[in-house]
This record gives sequence, structure tokens and C-alpha cells, in this order.
Amino acid sequence: MKKTKIIYWIFTGLITAMLGIGSVYDAISAPEAMEYVMRLGYPGYLVPFLGVAKLLGLIAILVPGYPRVKEWAYAGLMFDLIGAMYSHISRGDAPQNWAPILLPILLVAGSYIYYHKLQKTTETNNLSRVSLSGN
Repeated sequence: MKKTKIIYWIFTGLITAMLGIGSVYDAISAPEAMEYVMRLGYPGYLVPFLGVAKLLGLIAILVPGYPRVKEWAYAGLMFDLIGAMYSHISRGDAPQNWAPILLPILLVAGSYIYYHKLQKTTETNNLSRVSLSGN
């Protein structure tokens, strides 16, 4: 369980750092964030909304409990990242513009996979404690 927990926190820490910094820029409508999104053809008012949504998603992933909210948060982050990659590809952007998005996609996927492994391990440990106590 210790190895699983360490791997989970590595993935989760990396996505929090990567996406958290960008989310703050989006939430405050930083000029770089506005330019980036508008270059992809989206309206500027979308930027702070996406920034706040990503921040809330990251908070949901970090806060213990609330498994259903975590599922939605992971899904939302994946929709955001895959949508960003799709936007680049559909514009005909070169791979150097969209390929870096694969890294956070893989990190979110890794965090999600290890979140479930951790949950499964925790449930198994709880069941074995109950059966050992005779309840």
C-alpha cells in the first residue's frame, strides 16, 4: 500500500503543480492565457471560467473523501485537456504545439488509476480488519 500511495501522490502532486499554475493564470485572466485561448478561436470570457473550474477540480482531487466528486473532477480535467489538444489538432497546429498536452493527460490518467488502486487497497485492508475482529 505504501508504494501505491507514493506513486499516487507523485502523479497527483505533478498534476496539481502543472495545472494549478495554469489555472490561476486563467482565473485571473492573465494576458498570456487570454491570447492563448483566443488564438484557438474561443471567446475570452471562457478563460476565467475554465480557470476556476480547474482549480475546483484540483481541490476536489486533493480533499479526502467525496469519491463521486473526485470522479467528476478527474473527468472534467480530462475533458479540458483532451479538448485543448483537439483544438490544436483541428486548427492544423504542428505537433510541437499539441504534443506537450499529452504529459498532463498521462499524469491525470496515472493519478486516477492509482486513486482507484489506493481505494481498493484501503477497502481490502478494512475488510480484513473486520474479519479479524470477528464482526
